Amino acid sequence: MRIVLDTNVFISGVFFSGPPYEILNAWRQGEVQITLSREILQEYERVSEELRAQFPDVDVRRWVDLAHSCGEFLDCPPLPEDVCRDPDDDKFLACAVAGKVKLIVSGDKDLLSVSGYCGIEVIKPREFLSRFLRRKR
Repeated sequence: MRIVLDTNVFISGVFFSGPPYEILNAWRQGEVQITLSREILQEYERVSEELRAQFPDVDVRRWVDLAHSCGEFLDCPPLPEDVCRDPDDDKFLACAVAGKVKLIVSGDKDLLSVSGYCGIEVIKPREFLSRFLRRKR
């Protein structure tokens, strides 16, 4: 299953336990494929580096390296118009549209509020686990 993972889920999975970590683990084990753009990866890296000072024992590099080596990278043209209240979130929709990915996993209220755009569903990490991963395990 191919998904786009919002930065808040990626970062939460790197630094904390819970559903976001379980999603990253499923990705590492090949149960899901994370689709992303260079712009999304840059945001993952930037936010990871900002938090690294607060959590020096967390191995951020292994997750960023995994994204570099195992992420499905796409060239994503911008959307023709702003969709999210926070236009910075449009990059996740643009990635999903470019890759024909039907699912974005996010805890961001702005992204969740546009679920259904171009047939793309935006769901929270816990819902993703219960609907798509826990059945497999």
